[in-house]
Amino acid sequence: MHIGKRIKKLRKEKKMTQEDLAKILGVKPTAVSAWESGRNKPLMDKVGLMAQYFDVPISYFFEEDKLEEKTIPIKRFAKLPIVGTISCGNGVIAYEDIQGYEEVPGSWLNGGEYFLLEAKGDSMIGARIMDGDLLLIRRQNDVENGEIAAVLIDDEIVLKRVYKTDGTIILQSENPSYKPIVVRPEDMKNIRIIGKLKKVILNF
Repeated sequence: MHIGKRIKKLRKEKKMTQEDLAKILGVKPTAVSAWESGRNKPLMDKVGLMAQYFDVPISYFFEEDKLEEKTIPIKRFAKLPIVGTISCGNGVIAYEDIQGYEEVPGSWLNGGEYFLLEAKGDSMIGARIMDGDLLLIRRQNDVENGEIAAVLIDDEIVLKRVYKTDGTIILQSENPSYKPIVVRPEDMKNIRIIGKLKKVILNF
């Protein structure tokens, strides 16, 4: 089993697509495809990132053939990046300023891609989201009316409850001290929903 098959095995165990893994590593999906098919090999910095993300030793990718068929136990925990900023150049979302990684129970994750944000300020205290809490976000570009989402406004990430009506989006805080942000159709190019709040990890 070459290194590409090992990458594919880990990816499948996490129920990730090649595109999901590519976004985390900052490469194109075609690069992941080339690795998995054996047409190319990842650079060591990408191997290191994958080892950290999948929580396996780097040596796993280079073990001798006789060890290759050993099954890696399903991880009870997963390491997720704590994202400081997010950019959206050319419509492609990229994580920047990763402040570290946090282990979360695998039972919290149900397919798709997840990341963590740190809550800032008091605009969502009515939803029991306090400054410094970690927020588990499932990456997706839309949410249902009334759900809480991470929203990218220009280069700033905000957490708001989202309401949609007649082509207009209203971003509502959970603190009466903050006025709602009304986004009309002509302003949509500066606004992008990047994920849905799945869980608040309290900061003790």
